[in-house]
Amino acid sequence: MPSKGPFQIFVTGTDTGVGKTQASCALLSLLADAGLSPQGFKPYESGCASLSAPSDTLAMRAAARSTLPVEQLCPHRFRAPLAPGVAARRLGREPDWKTTLDAWERLRHGPVVAEGAGGLLVPIDSQRDIIDLIAALQLPVLLVARAGLGTLNHTGLSLRALADRGLTVSAVLLSRSTPTRDPSERDNAALIAERYRVPVLGPVTYLRDARRRHAAFREALRPLLPHRARGR
Repeated sequence: MPSKGPFQIFVTGTDTGVGKTQASCALLSLLADAGLSPQGFKPYESGCASLSAPSDTLAMRAAARSTLPVEQLCPHRFRAPLAPGVAARRLGREPDWKTTLDAWERLRHGPVVAEGAGGLLVPIDSQRDIIDLIAALQLPVLLVARAGLGTLNHTGLSLRALADRGLTVSAVLLSRSTPTRDPSERDNAALIAERYRVPVLGPVTYLRDARRRHAAFREALRPLLPHRARGR
């Protein structure tokens, strides 16, 4: 990562459920441990059991040890477990883009880990997808992907989409989604690194215990951070 300015990154994934929020929380906790006072920014969250307590946003806020209100960290929240743009459409609403940019303006001068919803082409309103949000914020990307079979296609498509938009990829993080190690893991990591010339981190092992899983994400992501935030 560049050394100038505060640490900022956008965490996106090749799909839903690949470990984006776990990666975001790991990064935020490392930055908080280093005394850098980070903020987690998840402007769109759907599948919220409670609109006042969106689970991913609250997890990121806790990891950052932030006291900012939910409304500032996550201005667009939806109950339906759907893409944000689809959830909004069902409600007959259009998420206000200016509200998103205003929320970012209040955070952009300090360390930030921003997180998307699902993959790059998930709609966030009637005109924009997650990749458009990344382009607007102009943040380097951490792409979280499954470690095993199928990841070459999903990761390759995502990396090509980011490259087509001229967006910087800091690293790909591979994460195991099942207890069984896939025999393709080692080849996948090497091929992604060689073909796309991007650092590949992990794979983060599958652990049922949440604390151990969090520790594994922290260890895998430590190389992304400024030297002063890498302390153990």
